[in-house]
Amino acid sequence: MSKLILIGGGSASGKTYVLHKVLEKLPKDRVSFVSLDDYYKDFSVLPFEERAKVNFDHPKAFDWKLLNQQLRDLKDGKTIEKPIYDFKIHGRSKETEMVEPKDIIIIEGIMALVNKDLRELGDLKVFINASRERRLVRRIDRDMKERARTYESIIEQYFATVQPMYEEIIAPSMYYADIVVNNEDNYSNKSIDVLASVLLDLLRK
Repeated sequence: MSKLILIGGGSASGKTYVLHKVLEKLPKDRVSFVSLDDYYKDFSVLPFEERAKVNFDHPKAFDWKLLNQQLRDLKDGKTIEKPIYDFKIHGRSKETEMVEPKDIIIIEGIMALVNKDLRELGDLKVFINASRERRLVRRIDRDMKERARTYESIIEQYFATVQPMYEEIIAPSMYYADIVVNNEDNYSNKSIDVLASVLLDLLRK
């Protein structure tokens, strides 16, 4: 049966960066990846202006039923048809992605350690940690370059929902982590090597 690795942490804490660095050290044919972001509920029935106001940093924004069912299917050796979320329109894309079950399945997202049912599915739980200042700088850079957001909208959303929800919901989920990766400095992070070694050991077993 596949091993499910959960990687959580605050928005722009560097989860994707850490994940890519870890994946470079693992055999690609034995690892599948699922982004929790793709399991935001489908808000396409709402006008765009209303969609933009949704609190995407709250657990209620996610389709947990679909996510947990599809992860159970992957662990049972079944291929899934995963939704794809489009951040530019605040809604699900019409396209989907086929994900095959492999020895290790990594799911990454801000709520990866928040949901109890998801935690119970996980075989290893990882939390990526970074300071509030570092997360804000990274989020501004990412959202302006990749998600076509304005500086003003990023700042407004960050202080209205992102940081408050981090402190209330996401930061406490660090308690459930088996491994905490401190990712303040991308360029000298030895804990990435440690995490990769743990996953390689899982593959050997």
